[in-house]
Amino acid sequence: MDAIKEMYTRWAAGGMGEDDQWGDVTAEPRGVDYVEVSAGGVPAMWLSPHGADPDRVILALHGGGFVSGSLYTHRKMYGHLAKAAGVRVLLVSYRLAPEFRYPAQIEDAVAAYRWVAGRTRKVAVAGDSCGGGLAVQVALREPGAAALVLVSPWIDMDPAQTASSYEETATTDPFFTRRMVQALLQQYLPEGVSGLEPEVNSFHADLSALPPVYVQCGGDESGRGDSERIAKATGGELDVVDGQQHIFQMAAGRAPVADEAIGRLAAWVRPQLGL
Repeated sequence: MDAIKEMYTRWAAGGMGEDDQWGDVTAEPRGVDYVEVSAGGVPAMWLSPHGADPDRVILALHGGGFVSGSLYTHRKMYGHLAKAAGVRVLLVSYRLAPEFRYPAQIEDAVAAYRWVAGRTRKVAVAGDSCGGGLAVQVALREPGAAALVLVSPWIDMDPAQTASSYEETATTDPFFTRRMVQALLQQYLPEGVSGLEPEVNSFHADLSALPPVYVQCGGDESGRGDSERIAKATGGELDVVDGQQHIFQMAAGRAPVADEAIGRLAAWVRPQLGL
């Protein structure tokens, strides 16, 4: 998984940004077609495995700390999920901070969800990192999602970032430090908006009405605390993969541990979609 560590080293040094080479750590999934669309005015891309069920869809929201990531950095990782699950994925590209701050990202995600929900029978919502946090916010605003698939979700928008996992993984995750996450929050939240409000921070919202939840994260990542917390709060299934970093699933097609993890995500979400 050295490619994952190298990816984060470049990002921490300021070299990631809009760099589409972020997706180079993922192998190209075969048998998946890509078509860019406008989903309710939001840029998106259909990831369609050959023979996929047309009436079930996973809406996917990419990570990148609200400041980076795109359809192109994440299309292959979510293409692997689409292929493993046998369903189409609609990957959404929301507006990025600091040019566009909260609530632009949630507005885009909700608009795309409404667009796809009106065109298919069942929709699960997935997301990685900050995209996982957006996925929860979508499900809170739009009851009717079949399931939530959260990959190392970043949910806690509290500027204090009190999770003990930062200390517990200090030697294994030198990239996503408390200071880095706090800096990302400063770019995401406008002045005067509290990171403790339920509209911003799902941990302060009523989570009782959420659909079934599956949470997967790396055992060596500092964000493990959010994964453990959302799984406990929702009664969801928690899958902690020992020795792995934040979004290690990006190595799909190149690392068996990533392929196996995506396989578990797919196996869980299929029956939630009625397959």
